[in-house]
Amino acid sequence: MDTRELLKKVRQIEIKTRGLVNQIFSGEYHSVFKGRGMEFSEVREYQYGDDIRTIDWNVSARFNHPFVKIFEEERELTVMLVVDFSRSGDFGTVTATKNDIAAEICAVLAFSAIKNNDKVGLILFTDHIEKFVPPKKGRAHILRIIRELISFQPSGTGTNIRSALEYFNHMHKKRTIAFLISDFLDDGYDQILRIISRKHDVIAVELSDPREEVLPEVGLIKLRDAETGKERWIDTSDRLVRSAFLTYWQQRRMNRRSLFVRSKVDSIPIRIDRPYIKPIVDFFKLRESRL
Repeated sequence: MDTRELLKKVRQIEIKTRGLVNQIFSGEYHSVFKGRGMEFSEVREYQYGDDIRTIDWNVSARFNHPFVKIFEEERELTVMLVVDFSRSGDFGTVTATKNDIAAEICAVLAFSAIKNNDKVGLILFTDHIEKFVPPKKGRAHILRIIRELISFQPSGTGTNIRSALEYFNHMHKKRTIAFLISDFLDDGYDQILRIISRKHDVIAVELSDPREEVLPEVGLIKLRDAETGKERWIDTSDRLVRSAFLTYWQQRRMNRRSLFVRSKVDSIPIRIDRPYIKPIVDFFKLRESRL
């Protein structure tokens, strides 16, 4: 993709997703993701009606007059978009691939964050960490993130969620909101997910395409694993083969959802053949109802 085409694509995503943020998500993000608490702002002279528990005794003793501490909500948050860029993200059967939808969802979340003066960062990963964009504020920064998402060419093909979460945990010591966006075609990240969910607010965004789970009845076909390159012939005319294939994917999904529940991680299931707005809106409503 040349520079002109890239800038056009970035602009299209900005117009679409900023519109969604302004029309649909206005207020929801702020109400769901609270600040870290109250932080000290200043001291002022005591006024009638002030809570005596806020008196700053050191300052009061120095000036021989009562002063109180003023606190404000520590609103600023950090949002990290941890995005799976493995080869399976190139899969798509309708109008977009998983990576296309991931880019738009990231843009929606990022514009929601900066509208509330929060910082946004990006981690792209495959079977290793591909790219780290430190959290910052501002429209220009968000446009950079979108450019990375639609133009970056990863060197890896596989998926290693465990290493991505370990890297995220190492880079962020303070509580952070982390959106883990992936099709989760991986195993072995159970322990690290439970560890980081105790300190950070982790939300799993599950991308899926039903064509990956249901085999069409078209006879003998050759399937190729996009991440490993392995190929295998499958007789799709065999009902038992089709049933076993579907059962395998359903079991993976149930196991994953069970892990999220045990780890106290919220999830947003996104089917890329359907609009992603409703699942995200439902997520915000669910979070808000629990506050």
